[in-house]
Amino acid sequence: MTKLLLWAFIKNRDDVQNPAVRQQYGLLSGAVGIVLNLLLTAGKLAAGLAASSIAVMADAFNNLTDAASSVVTLVGFHLAGQKADEGHPFGHGRMEYLSGLVVSLLILLVGLELGKSSVEAILHPAETQFSLLTAGVLLASVLVKLWMCLFNRSLSRRIGSAAMAATATDSLSDAAATSVVLVGALVGHFAHIAIDGWLGLAVAVFILRAGWGAAKDTIDPLLGQRPDPALVKEVRSLVLSHPQVTGVHDLVIHDYGPGRSFMSFHAEVPLDADIMEAHDIIDHIERELKETFHIETTVHMDPIATDDQRVNAVRDQVAQLVRVIDPAAAIHDFRMTDGPRHTNLIFDAAFPHSCPLSDQEAARRVTQAVKALDPNYFVVLQVDRVYVDESAC
Repeated sequence: MTKLLLWAFIKNRDDVQNPAVRQQYGLLSGAVGIVLNLLLTAGKLAAGLAASSIAVMADAFNNLTDAASSVVTLVGFHLAGQKADEGHPFGHGRMEYLSGLVVSLLILLVGLELGKSSVEAILHPAETQFSLLTAGVLLASVLVKLWMCLFNRSLSRRIGSAAMAATATDSLSDAAATSVVLVGALVGHFAHIAIDGWLGLAVAVFILRAGWGAAKDTIDPLLGQRPDPALVKEVRSLVLSHPQVTGVHDLVIHDYGPGRSFMSFHAEVPLDADIMEAHDIIDHIERELKETFHIETTVHMDPIATDDQRVNAVRDQVAQLVRVIDPAAAIHDFRMTDGPRHTNLIFDAAFPHSCPLSDQEAARRVTQAVKALDPNYFVVLQVDRVYVDESAC
C-alpha cells in the first residue's frame, strides 16, 4: 500500500535530498493522517457514547488531536520546502524540525489530559456498556493505527525525517492506547471489574514517555548536535585520499534542515607546496564533497612543516603529552620558531567536551608538561573544544 501511494503521488520519489521531493512526502503523510484520523474520531465518538466509556471517548479526542498533528506536519513540510530568501539565506528546512516538535508537544498534551481523565475515572468509576460495535470499532482502530505507524516510519526512513518519526511514534502510541481500552471494555463486560480508569492511566504514562522521546529527537537538531561519526569518517577519508592534504581538523557541520547542511574544516598542506596548486586542490575537494554528500563546504588551508625532522619529532612528543592528559585530545597547527633565548612552540590543543578540565587548567597542564621536555620551550597555546572525536574517525 505504501509503495502504491508513493508511486501514485510522488514523482522522483528516490531523490530524497531534493527539498521539493521531501515536501511531497510531507504532504502525503499529512493528507493520509488527516483523513484516517477524522474517520477514527467519528467512529470512536459514536462507540464511546454508546458504551458510556471515558477511555473510548478520550481515545476519540486523541485521534482528533492526531488529525491536528497531521495538519501541522503538512504545513511544516510545505514551509520547509520554500526556497531561501534574503531573510533566510539558508532556507526554511528547520520548519520540518519545528513541526515535529509541535507534534511531540501535542502527544504530551494528550497524555496529560488522558491521565487527568483516568484519575477521575478511578476516583469515580462508572459502569461501561459493551457492544460488538464498540469492540469492532476499537479493533479496526488498532489495525489502522498500526498501518499508519508502519507507513510513517517507512517514509521517515526513506527521507530521514524526525517529524515523520514523531508521527509514527504517535500512531504506535495510539495503537497501544486503543488496545488497552479494548481490553478494559472486555474485562469490564465479562469479569465485571472496573479497570477503565486504571488502563487509561497506564496508557497516559505510555503516551507521555513516547512524546518525550519524540520531542528529544526534534529538539536535538534544533539545538545543534554532533554529526554522525560515520559521516565524519567518510569525509576525512575522502579528503585524505588526496596526497596533497596531510591532516584534517576543526570539522564543523551546521544542520539547517534535512538536505541543507553546511560544513567547514581546516586542511593541512605542506608548507613548501605551490600555493596555486594547493588552492586548486582545496577547490576540487569542496566540489567533490558537495557532489558526494550534498553538503556545501568551506575549507580553510593550513600550511605546516612536513619535511623538518626536528619539528616532526617535537610535534610527536607534544601530541603524546597531550594524550596523557586526555586520551581523546589532539594537537594541530604546530609550528616552531627559534629565538635568541628560547624556542616558541605554537599550536592548538583540541580537547573533547567530555574532558572535565577547564580550558585554563588544560592549558596549564599542557604548558607544564612541555616545559618538562625542555625549559627553553615557550608555549603559545590555544585550547579548542571539539564535539566529535576526530582522532577516532
